[in-house]
Amino acid sequence: MAKKVKKRKEIKRKLLHKYRLVILNESTFEEKISFKLSRLNVFVTGSLCIIGLIALTTLLIAFTSLREYIPGYSSTKLKKQATDLTYKTDSLVANLNNTNRYLESIRQVLKGEIESGEIDMDSLREQFKLDPNSIDLTPIREDSVLRAEVALEDKYNLFERNTGGAEIVLFPPLNGEISNTYNVEQKHFAVDVTAPTDTPIKAVANGTVIFSEWTADTGYVIILEHKDGLLSVYKHNGSLSKAQGDVVRAGEVIASVGNTGELTTGPHLHFELWSNGNTVNPLDYIDF
Repeated sequence: MAKKVKKRKEIKRKLLHKYRLVILNESTFEEKISFKLSRLNVFVTGSLCIIGLIALTTLLIAFTSLREYIPGYSSTKLKKQATDLTYKTDSLVANLNNTNRYLESIRQVLKGEIESGEIDMDSLREQFKLDPNSIDLTPIREDSVLRAEVALEDKYNLFERNTGGAEIVLFPPLNGEISNTYNVEQKHFAVDVTAPTDTPIKAVANGTVIFSEWTADTGYVIILEHKDGLLSVYKHNGSLSKAQGDVVRAGEVIASVGNTGELTTGPHLHFELWSNGNTVNPLDYIDF
């Protein structure tokens, strides 16, 4: 027991034993600064310095941009950018899928293909059927004038849809002799109209040009997109007057009659109407 007490006193003495740290002038040995230190003071001071350095380093890492230089540490800004990029990527993927589906429908129009072998004509006609109860049939002066112009020019035909009374006026793209009619069984989803070469071809309704290029099978082709998912297709043209992205008005010249492409037998217009990916008979809605 006495040894333990003696040992504790010895340790305490060593910790509290005073030492003098003196800084002298090298030339004159003049004492400049002196400190009285003990081992306990040195230990406490050193510990406090280490704790201070750790605290300062932690603050610098937590509240400054230095943390971005630490491997494996991601900043809040980078996380936000990554999240924004993820959302943008999802949006781009969705837009890409929609674009691919849209382009696939355009490919079907160009190739003359449909998704199924059978077309439900009754459902298609139902889409374009006009509900008389939704229209006021009381004659007015403007209506009489319009009817007179229609009867005189034989130029207009209503392409009507059962969409709350909305209607599209379709112009005949070309006046001529019909050489081949719409035939689903033969996969001829168009009307062929013969006319002299370079005869102007007109847009059947207001719309936007979504395709205006040359194809090997059908020559110069132009496709217009109209409202309510309606597409009008003009093939075997001799030349094209409009480019992709152009906005056209009904009755505006968009091409001329020609005999281009491998699948042609003479100057004519191969005209198709497509509604939401399904073909319709142009003769049901346009008087050529």
